[in-house]
Amino acid sequence: MGQEPDRKNLSSKMARVISEDLEFSGFFRILDSSAIDDDYLVGLTRDKIRWDILSIIGAETVVTGGFHISSANKITAELRLFDAVQGRFITGKKYEGKIDDYRLISHRFSNEIFKKLTGVEGVFNTKTAYVKNTAGKKDIYIMDYDGSDSKRITRYSSLTLSPAWSPDGEKIAFTCYKDGNPDLYIKDVYNAEVEKISQKRGINIAPSWSPDGKKIALTLSLNNGNSEIYTINLRNKKLERLTHNWATDVSPSWSPDGKKVAFVSSRSGTPQIYCLDLKRGRIKRLTYEGYYNTSPSWSPRGDFIAYTGLIGGKFNIHIISPDGGYSQQLTFSQGNNEDPSWSPDGRFLAFSSNRTGRKEIYIMRADGTGQKRITHGGGEKTDPAWSPF
Repeated sequence: MGQEPDRKNLSSKMARVISEDLEFSGFFRILDSSAIDDDYLVGLTRDKIRWDILSIIGAETVVTGGFHISSANKITAELRLFDAVQGRFITGKKYEGKIDDYRLISHRFSNEIFKKLTGVEGVFNTKTAYVKNTAGKKDIYIMDYDGSDSKRITRYSSLTLSPAWSPDGEKIAFTCYKDGNPDLYIKDVYNAEVEKISQKRGINIAPSWSPDGKKIALTLSLNNGNSEIYTINLRNKKLERLTHNWATDVSPSWSPDGKKVAFVSSRSGTPQIYCLDLKRGRIKRLTYEGYYNTSPSWSPRGDFIAYTGLIGGKFNIHIISPDGGYSQQLTFSQGNNEDPSWSPDGRFLAFSSNRTGRKEIYIMRADGTGQKRITHGGGEKTDPAWSPF
C-alpha cells in the first residue's frame, strides 16, 4: 500500500501463515490461488474484488490484505475477511508492529477468522514450552504454537524438566537440578524472576497447576523415598498429601474443574493411569490395556485424558475418557510418541516423537489426524506444554 517495495516478500509469507493455520485446524480447505490469474487477485476492499472469478473456483470466503512499510522498519497491515458467496464483508482488523512481527499479525488474524466462522477462539496465537537437550544440558524454550520464534528462557547448564504453565499464562513451573537436587521452581515468563517453591529432600518433580492457580500438584519422595502425590499451597507453602500407597505414584494432572487428579501408579504391578476424586478420596484405575502407561494430561474440556502407552514395544499417544469407558490410540507405527499436552481449546495435542531418529515436537488434531512436525535444528526436544492462551 506504500512506496516501499516488498523486499522481504511479506505478501506471500503472511498468506502462507494464515493458510497453514486454517488448514491445520481441519475446518478449512485452502484453494490454490494459481487457478486464478494474478491480475484478478488485486484489491483490498469489497468493490475491488472480482466475485465472479472467485465463484468459478468455488471459494466460500476470501481474505484480502494490504500493508505499508515505514522508514522506521515498521509495518501497518490491514486484513479483511469476506463471504465470497454473498460478496459480504465479515470482519477486518488493522495491525501495527515491527516487520519481524508479521507472523504474530498473521496468527492474530487467523484467530479472528476462526472465531467469526466457528464461534470459538482459535489457538494460533498460543505458545508451547518445551525442553531442549544440547550436549547433555537441558533448558526450557518457548515457541509459537507452530514452532516459529523459539526463545530460550532458562540458562542453568543443568537438567531442567517438565515445564507447566500457570492458568493465567504468566508463569511456568519446572524441575531443575541446578543446586544438585531435583527442586521445583516457578519462573515469570516475561522477566527474569525465579522462585524456588519446593526443595524437599529427594524428588520435587512433575508440577501441575490447579485450575485456580493457587496450588501445584507434584511428586515428592518424603515417605522413606517412596514417591507420592502432594499439593503445595503457593501462598503459605503448606503441603497436603493426596496418595498413600507403597507403590510409586507420580505425574499428577488436574481436571479442569479442580475436583479430580489423574496420576500414574505402579500399585497394580506396572505403571497405569488412575484418577483420584479429591472430595471423596476415591481412586479408580482407568487404563488396563498395555503394561506401561504414563504422562496423563487432562483435556481443558474435561472429556478426555491423553497419555503415553507402551504397546508392542513402542510408545504411542492415547486418549481415554475420565470414567475409563472409552479409549483410542492416536499415533501408530512411527517411532516412539510421548509427552502429550492439550491445546487450550481441547481440539489439538502437542507431543514428542523420535520418528525421524531424533526427538522433535509435533502437533495433531485431537482425533490423531493432521500430524505435523514443528521443531527443527539441533538438539532433542521433549516435554511440550501448550499455553492456556
